[in-house]
Order: sequence, then structure tokens, then C-alpha cells
Amino acid sequence: MSSIFCEVSKYLMIVLFALYTWSCFYVLRKKTKEEQRRMFRRQKRWMFLLHLNGYLVLLVRTGNYKIMLFYAAQVVFFLIIMSSYRLIYEQSAQLLVNNMCMLIAIGFLILSRLSYEKAIRQFTIAAGSMIFALGIPYLIKKIRFIRKLTWLYALFGLGALLTVAVLGQTSYGAKISFTVAGISIQPSEFVKIIFVFFVAGMLHTSVEFGRIAVTTAVAAAHVIILVCSRDLGGALIFFVVYLAMLYVATGRPLYFLGGLAAGSLAAVIAYRLFSHVRTRVVAWQDPLSVIDKEGYQICQSLFAIGTGGWFGVGLTKGMPEKIPVVEQDFVFSAISEEMGGIFAICLIMVCMSCFLMLLNIAMQLKDGFYKLVALGLGTMYGFQVFLTIGGVIKFIPSTGVTLPFVSYGGSSLFSTIIIFAVIQGFYILRETKKPL
Repeated sequence: MSSIFCEVSKYLMIVLFALYTWSCFYVLRKKTKEEQRRMFRRQKRWMFLLHLNGYLVLLVRTGNYKIMLFYAAQVVFFLIIMSSYRLIYEQSAQLLVNNMCMLIAIGFLILSRLSYEKAIRQFTIAAGSMIFALGIPYLIKKIRFIRKLTWLYALFGLGALLTVAVLGQTSYGAKISFTVAGISIQPSEFVKIIFVFFVAGMLHTSVEFGRIAVTTAVAAAHVIILVCSRDLGGALIFFVVYLAMLYVATGRPLYFLGGLAAGSLAAVIAYRLFSHVRTRVVAWQDPLSVIDKEGYQICQSLFAIGTGGWFGVGLTKGMPEKIPVVEQDFVFSAISEEMGGIFAICLIMVCMSCFLMLLNIAMQLKDGFYKLVALGLGTMYGFQVFLTIGGVIKFIPSTGVTLPFVSYGGSSLFSTIIIFAVIQGFYILRETKKPL
């Protein structure tokens, strides 16, 4: 009987997630606020049903009743998030709130399957991060001097990255974190946010050549420090975000093409200088030829995705533990194996829905500073999703970047929650200023 229940639940989860994904785009066609609210309520029901279904499967498969207490705590957490945004910020973007909760719920579910202890830690960090982030939209509305702290952003960011480069712990060939009171912190996850504020502060008032040159030099300093720390995924995110913001601020294709040429040259130099880069390129080009060494991780990832097929093998029925660092860099492979290709495609589409809405909010902002910040943060989110999933499916070399909201990692989760809270603040500010 339990096997029948698990098999039926597998398909039910796919149907629920497909309905949720469809609604992310269909809700945009609704012309009235009341129609949109009804759709958002349906989204929440589908999310909670999927969430419940997944944890019931874990309960049946593991027999661990503590997992349902953890599930109950998550339900309370999500209800508080949704009700807080609805009550405190009436003009908030409900689609962003729902998508954020859905992605976090999927992250909790897959982490509970992979490592119950890590799932508990992830939940604790999520709860603390959300308490902090709930105040950000209010601060954005009240505090106006954030655009005047341009050089403070740069100094703090460069100082934090230099500290990690000198004192940080080496993890998988890169210096990306250090430990304080037993807690591992990855400063680059937070520096990338203030980096966007720095670039926006520099470019929103003037795009003269001298100012662009200074901004580019400081941006290049961020990237160079990350490259020296061998955090190449982070360096790539900083570079692409700056290039996108520069192009939008100036509207000059020459700057964009020049940046691409400089980036291509830097990639070649990094390939020559760092064995870490060469290893990842070799694993990307022909992983089966080096399956015992460099290509083992990507090969196991591809095997897992292939094994899952369209409908997956079912929660706890796969072997994602064979993929090194599966909870972080390769969590998408575990989802594809056990929940199926259709579920994984829906996950990509929900991430795409977030990305498109972030850019849509940015384009509708009239304030130049806010527009650039929203554009930079939206580009950052979308490009990080691309790097993670692209590396997992062997579309591009693996960069060691986590999937926002879903992968295990406190710093990544905290920073992404902040990004969404900042965008919410801009959206609320725009909505409250609309004429009645």
C-alpha cells in the first residue's frame, strides 16, 4: 500500500507544480485585482498541497515522525511570511512572495530527503533572514540617503573580499568563506548586493567617460580579487551584472561589446593561469574520458538526470548521494532524478517567472537609481540560476554557484531573501505613488 501511495504522490506533485507554474504566467492576463487575488489564493493551495504531499512521502519512506513536526514548523513559517506581506505591505507583489515561498519549500523538501540536519539548519537561517528582510521595504520607503553612500559601498565590499582572500578558508580550490563563532559566512554573497548599489550610485547621475572609467576600475578590482580567491563563479556574476548595468545606463553598444571582449580575454588568461579552471573545462568538454577524476561529479549528475526521466523515480528512491556536494551545487540533479524532468522544467519556469518580474519591476521604475539597482539585482538572480542549471546539465562548465532559495547554503539563502525584499520595496514604492 505504501508503495502505491508513493507512486501516486509522485504524479500528484508533478500535476500540482505544473498547475502552479501555469498560474505564474496566466495570472498576468487577469485584468482586475480581484481576479489576480483569486489566482494567488489558488497558487497558495497548490503550494501547500505539494508541500504536504512531499513530506507525507518522506514520512512513509523513512518512518521518522519528527519530520512531520519539521513540516508543521515550515507551514507556520510560510503562513507568517504570506500574511505579513499581505498585512504590512498591502501593495506588495504577491507573485514574488508566492514564488519565493514555493522555491524555499522545494528546497526544504529536497534537503529533508538528502540531509535532515542540513534542512533544519537551512530552516533556521531562513526564519532569521525573513525576520530581518521584512523590514527592508519599510526602510527603502523611509530612508533616502542610500544613494549617497556610493563610496562606502565600494570600500566595504572591497575590504570584505580582501579579508576573505587573505584569511578565508579554502573550499574545493577556492577561498570563499570564513568561520565566526562556528558559523560559516560567504561575504561575496552580500558584497554582490552592495556592489549593485555602488554601480547604480555611480552611473545614475552621470555617464561621462571619466566617471565610467572610475566605476569600471572599481568593478574590475572586485572581479580581480574574486579571481585571485579562485571564486570564479562569483567573479563571473559580478562581471555580467556590471556589464548589464553599464549598457542600460549608457545605452551604448560599444561599451557592451568592449566588455564582452575584455571578459573573453580574461577567461583565456584565467584558463592559462589556474589549474582549477582547466579542471572544470576538461570535465565539461568530455567528462566520460575523465570520469574517475575531474569528470566524476558531472557524470554522476548526468546519470541522475537521465535516470529520473520525465516523471522521476520518486522521493528517496534515487541515489543522489553519489553526486559530490549534491545539496549545494548539484541540487537540481537530485530534483531531476527523484521528482522528474517535468518537475525540473517547472522549477526552471518558476525561476524564469521571478526573473521576468524582477526585470519588469525595474523597467517600470521612474527613479534612475532604483531602476539600475532593480535591474542589477534581477540580472544577478537570473544569471545565477543560469550558471547553476547550465553547469549541472553540462551546458556550460560548472562554476560552483548555488541555486537561489533551493540549494543548501545560509549565505546564499540570506542574500537572495534580501534581494527579493529590496525589489519588493521598490515595487511597493512605485505602487503607492500611482495616482488614484
